[in-house]
Amino acid sequence: MNDSNKNRKGPRELIAFRIGTQEFCVDIMSIREIRGWTPATPLPQSPSFVRGVINLRGAVLPIIDLAARLGFPPAEPTVRHVIIVAQVEHQVVGLLVDAVLDILSVTDDIVQATPDVASEMAKIFVLGVLAVEGRMISLIALDHVLPPQEREVA
Repeated sequence: MNDSNKNRKGPRELIAFRIGTQEFCVDIMSIREIRGWTPATPLPQSPSFVRGVINLRGAVLPIIDLAARLGFPPAEPTVRHVIIVAQVEHQVVGLLVDAVLDILSVTDDIVQATPDVASEMAKIFVLGVLAVEGRMISLIALDHVLPPQEREVA
C-alpha cells in the first residue's frame, strides 16, 4: 500500500462503464441511480458537452455527454445508452454513457498513476488507471466533469 491512500481502509466499490471502446469507472458513492436514455431538451448557449436537461421526478437534471466532455466524438444516443445520475459536488447531473458494465471492488494499491504520456486534459479527468481482469479501466474524477467556470454557464 502506498502513502496516497487518503486514509481509506479496505476495498472501495467503483462502477465501471463504457464509452466507445474504452472503459471508465467512478466511485459508486457518487451515484444516485442508473436509468435508460431519455431525450434531453437542449439549452441555448450551453457548452457543447451539455446535451440539455430532462425531468427527473420533477427536478431539472442537466445531461452531460461524457464522451464529448472527455474529448471523444459526441455520443449518438440509442435505447441502449444509459444515464448515470451522479452527485458532482453540490449538483446532481446525468452522465450519458454507452453502457454500465459492472461493479468493481478494489483497493487503492491497484490504482496506478495516469501515465506521463497522457495529455494535460487527460490528467485533469483521469485520477488513475486500473488493470482488472485483463481490462484497462480509467478512474474518472467526477469533480472535474463540471469545472466551476463551466458550472456557471450550464
